[in-house]
Amino acid sequence: MAEEEKITITEEQQNLYLSLIDELLKCPNGKEPEILLAKPELLDAGFIHTVLQVAGSFAHQGNSDGAAFLVHIARELSKELGFYPQLSEQE
Repeated sequence: MAEEEKITITEEQQNLYLSLIDELLKCPNGKEPEILLAKPELLDAGFIHTVLQVAGSFAHQGNSDGAAFLVHIARELSKELGFYPQLSEQE
């Protein structure tokens, strides 16, 4: 099993990530890819980590729809960026 890398996020990055997450939560359905493509400099492991943290927070607050939406975004973005293992290749 590969060792997990420690993700270091500056306060400035955190604020930019949270702003982008807020934008995704408020955008019309289907516009998410457009919003993400407009900010390629923020699409990294730190962003995915932050998205999952916010999703966890939503889940604890009872916002299961918001949590599920963010987990979906994190999963799809992880696949696009090559962070998500392809299960079919592991058979």
